[in-house]
Amino acid sequence: MSKRTALPASSVRTRPTPIAVAAHLALAGALLGGAAHAADVTTLQEIQVSGAADQGYAKKSTSTATKTDTLLRDTPQSITVVTQELIQDQAIQSMADVIRYVPGVVTAQGEGNRDTAVFRGNSSTGDFFIDGIRDDVQYYRDFYNIDSVEALKGSNAMIFGRGGSGGVINRVSKQPTWSQIREASLTLGSWNNRRVTADVGQAIDGNMAFRVTGMVEDSDSYRDGVKVERNGINPTLAIRAGARTSVVLGYEHFKDDRVADRGIPSLKGSNRPFSTDASTFFGNPDQSATWARVDAFNATVDHDLGNGFALRNRTRYADYDKFYQNIYAGSAVDPVTNRFTLGAYNNATQRTNLFNQTDLTFTVNTGAIKHKLATGLELSRQVTDNYRNSATFAGTSASTSASNPTVGTMPTFAHAASDANNHGVATAASIYLQDQIEFTPQWQAIAGLRYDRFNVDFHNNNNNSNIEVTDNLVSPRVGLVYKPVEAVSLYGSYSIAFVPRAGDQLGSLTAKNASFDPEKFTNLELGAKWDVTPDLAATAAIYRLNRTNVVITDPADTTKSILTDGQVSKGVELGLTGKIGRDWSVMGGYAYQNAKLTATASATALNGSTVAQVPTHTFSLWNRYDVTPVWAAALGVVHRDSIYASSANTVKLPSFTRFDGALFYSVNKNTKVQVNVENLFDKEYYASANSDNNITPGSPRALRVTLNAKF
Repeated sequence: MSKRTALPASSVRTRPTPIAVAAHLALAGALLGGAAHAADVTTLQEIQVSGAADQGYAKKSTSTATKTDTLLRDTPQSITVVTQELIQDQAIQSMADVIRYVPGVVTAQGEGNRDTAVFRGNSSTGDFFIDGIRDDVQYYRDFYNIDSVEALKGSNAMIFGRGGSGGVINRVSKQPTWSQIREASLTLGSWNNRRVTADVGQAIDGNMAFRVTGMVEDSDSYRDGVKVERNGINPTLAIRAGARTSVVLGYEHFKDDRVADRGIPSLKGSNRPFSTDASTFFGNPDQSATWARVDAFNATVDHDLGNGFALRNRTRYADYDKFYQNIYAGSAVDPVTNRFTLGAYNNATQRTNLFNQTDLTFTVNTGAIKHKLATGLELSRQVTDNYRNSATFAGTSASTSASNPTVGTMPTFAHAASDANNHGVATAASIYLQDQIEFTPQWQAIAGLRYDRFNVDFHNNNNNSNIEVTDNLVSPRVGLVYKPVEAVSLYGSYSIAFVPRAGDQLGSLTAKNASFDPEKFTNLELGAKWDVTPDLAATAAIYRLNRTNVVITDPADTTKSILTDGQVSKGVELGLTGKIGRDWSVMGGYAYQNAKLTATASATALNGSTVAQVPTHTFSLWNRYDVTPVWAAALGVVHRDSIYASSANTVKLPSFTRFDGALFYSVNKNTKVQVNVENLFDKEYYASANSDNNITPGSPRALRVTLNAKF
């Protein structure tokens, strides 16, 4: 099986030099250098880094939501943080595992080749970040080098720029410390699950420290013919470049090879999935390869300017190579003939991302009022080449019996005039200003405004046409916090985000839609946060998220398109994280969601329809109890209401309640063994969907045994 497919020469154009970003980097370097020489030399206070054992499941603060280190309790937004300890306890290996215990976010199938999250009724494959910088190519991310994961819900454009319509997920990477780290884990489990991770770090001297994380996995699946092979390595170097300056440099090479699995179809004329064993593959797994290659360089420079001023510059250059080919069920199973039709195509994407962020934070007091100000500039350049081949089947070979749906059929792949063959260059220049205001110890506010000049130069290689669009996006954010007592905050927030016509994958531009304004998302949220104890936090939020500027066909003239209100999502989110007692740790929440279309977008997406893959009720709760210093046990429960597989609202995935469990045994202070059981009672259910005929059955009972060692 070929592991790489190059784009045809006709689809690749020379990538211009990112002059604007280079100039900005030079300017940032000059600012840092000049400031370092001008400032009086002082010694920075030694930073103490808390490990997972210190924070448990509860994290007190984050800088991701505000660009400043702010208590979660004082941040007027719904945020869920999955800590390193929870990642380890649940043996988390995928984004779907992370989302499982995050209220208000569900996972979609993503056609078996990419992470897809549905935030408050809005599906996205691009609202993923690492250390606050966009990581938006469609692939499956890993967590071997990740310290924690943050899910920020609601419109987030003020901090993250375009997109972030219903929320974003940010991965926080592991960083070097001046403490010695020697850790490794070995996981063996059901269906030949085999995985090894390593984490090594130490000080080189008083001014330099390194950390290297790595992973290798070679696993099969409960799905016939499906497997995954992936590996990654991430060396990172931290440098104390003077008394006031620190530098962190990192590089990641990540490789993921697997089978694209689009699940099973529905039964025609019914409102349910086709009844079959959870292992059954519809299509040809041997010809459904998908892979991703990621090579990314990261650099962060922090400089203390003195007098409360701090400057940070972050740069990320990432090169992505993504390919997938799938032969899958392209129609429902006919109950009379017991046959279905195969579908197939392949798609290659190559993208380079270059992002540079400069943030300046400082404090100002105006009388009794305190201001924590943040301002910054972000420049970015994304160059994307995309090429697709459609497939044709000889004779009647596309028609297949559902009694033997796993086939050896190999269609002919060829490029059609309607298939994508695009080259796009997206550039953005963004500035923002934010003020966190403390009027009194009881009253706080946050107000911010971001301006993005977002330009897409989109070239269609099929017809040699060119479309260029520039959007000027203004994204405000306002929040008010009232603290009747120190441990309780009540808040309200208002924010706006935009998704340009190129979409979250920068490939949706057409001559027909290019002239329309970007889609607009307006989020209004009220909430409460309560630190019940120093180790236990409870949260509640109620929200309304409106989606407008949706392009639909004009009902009065089908040759024209118009903009209209398109969707409204309303809901409630409750969360509980931390320790109920000294030995009892919990993580979970409840979400109520009501997401409806408010305009008829097509013949299968009618006004009033329920948005696809949005359950009305979800509930999850993970409990770990430390029985003795040596033994611990955990029990998790996940409930998801029924969902529609598509906005046609014809096929429904039934509700389910699933239990997970774990046992932990400490052999000694350096060696621990844990056993994780997914789907403890072997519940039959459907985990996710991409459409009415791309439905993923949930895993039967699965066992993983992990040996964690420190040296």
